[in-house]
Amino acid sequence: MYYEVHGNTDAPHTLVFVNGLSQSTVAWGGYLPHLKADFRIVLLDLICQGQSDEATIPRDFDGHAADIKALLQALAIHKATIIGISYGGAVAMRVLVNHPEIVEKGVIMASFAHKTNLFNALGLAWTNALRKGGYELMLDVMMPSVLGKTYFEKPLIPVDLLKSGRKDLYPQPQSLLKLMKATGDMTDYRPQLSQVKAPVLVIAGEEDLLCTPEMNQAIAEAIPHSRMVVVPKVGHTLNLEAVVQTATLIRDFVLQPS
Repeated sequence: MYYEVHGNTDAPHTLVFVNGLSQSTVAWGGYLPHLKADFRIVLLDLICQGQSDEATIPRDFDGHAADIKALLQALAIHKATIIGISYGGAVAMRVLVNHPEIVEKGVIMASFAHKTNLFNALGLAWTNALRKGGYELMLDVMMPSVLGKTYFEKPLIPVDLLKSGRKDLYPQPQSLLKLMKATGDMTDYRPQLSQVKAPVLVIAGEEDLLCTPEMNQAIAEAIPHSRMVVVPKVGHTLNLEAVVQTATLIRDFVLQPS
């Protein structure tokens, strides 16, 4: 598993960031200037993602969570705040449930604990595009559903440049299809979230079409010690569209006494 350690290695709090489906550690680069002084920061690529190895057998979300626990043990990190976006948020929820001994707090960003008909339809469109036209076609299909309408009107980075910068991440569609199998096989996870003991912050984008504010509200309602924030005028990709807002929310939440 590929990982990076940044920030203040003597800090009392560690933040572990878990990527979205088609992201890599690069997706969190904008957070480092805001958080590195006060936190030790671990960035990682899940197995079959970014610079990590590809597994012969696809991981489910529980398997990804076990990998994160093993990484933290190898780094001698006893507790951390687990922060995951979208697919990474689904992984983070399994860390919170399955491995509470390594969790200080949790932050779930633009994620899902259950699937709606629209979510499934978008996922099918992504899968078909990937199978028929590779990652480049998948990006064309994916972008309108993962970026908010406000972003298209005032893009921080032009959409064409975003696509060209990411299309070489998955030269073999099979790697991405292995990741997507975890989502396809997933059943409703909301009942298990009642087991979460740690404080959790849920962050949603107001314009998120994929993991809607209502889907994130369902996560918050299922976790006993949680609260939810909706960031206005942003879509699904919070770690691009709302870096400053979400970095501030994360900092305040982690430093707030439990």
